Amino acid sequence: MTFQFSSISDFFAMGGYGFYVWLAYGITFLSVGLLIWQSKREIKQTLKWAKKEQSKNIQR
Repeated sequence: MTFQFSSISDFFAMGGYGFYVWLAYGITFLSVGLLIWQSKREIKQTLKWAKKEQSKNIQR
């Protein structure tokens, strides 16, 4: 098995395109991370609201 890059710095440089490649990875992982965080937060808020509404209906 042969490697495409001769050193780790060559790997990170990606033939001169490293900045764009790693920036794209960074933006992608940041976006996915924010989406997961926002979704979890929204689920918690929705469950909290549903419990509140349910307790209101029980008291009536």
